Amino acid sequence: MPTRRQAPEIKRRIPRQSRAAETAAAILEGAAQILEAGGLAGFTTNAVAERAGVSIGTLYQYFADKNAILLALARQQVGLGLADIARALSGEIDPTPEGRVRAMVRAAIHAFRGRQRARKAVMEAVLSQGHHAELMLPVVAFIAQHRVGAAPQAVFATMTPIQMFVMSRAVIGVLRAAVLEEQPFFKSRPFEDELVRLVLAYLQATTAEAAARA
Repeated sequence: MPTRRQAPEIKRRIPRQSRAAETAAAILEGAAQILEAGGLAGFTTNAVAERAGVSIGTLYQYFADKNAILLALARQQVGLGLADIARALSGEIDPTPEGRVRAMVRAAIHAFRGRQRARKAVMEAVLSQGHHAELMLPVVAFIAQHRVGAAPQAVFATMTPIQMFVMSRAVIGVLRAAVLEEQPFFKSRPFEDELVRLVLAYLQATTAEAAARA
């Protein structure tokens, strides 16, 4: 008898969890659309709730305030961006070292679904709230995963932790500056080419150094 009572309970919980995830996703998508349209100036919980198609009461069940929405949106996009970069580094797009680097750079440039104004607004909010270090934690873990214990053919397998730090922060710093300064060339092929050049040049130098030490 107890097992018969438990089964319906499990069946009821799953839809509720699914609906909760869908509601949270809708709120974050609404927030991204609001930010892309008007930046932080028009970003309010009421505006987000209206765009997401939920009541303001429902929104507050998921997020305490608009800053919580911004932080959740930042976390979401970091996760999605790292997933895209992981696919790029796996060689799914292009298995050559240069191809992997280019795919990685392209994924980083076009993160946030290409919503540059929303990306800038979230970046400004994260920096002003002091959450930058927190959001770097998954990036640091990702970098460690793709270097320590990596297969010999992995792009960054020969880099030391210090070299990975310098290379990754150089790319992140350039991307951040281009977003915050609203550089018109941000999504251009020449900008992509220069970032690829930066990574490949450093990679070649560190690889040569590692070979000389061996």
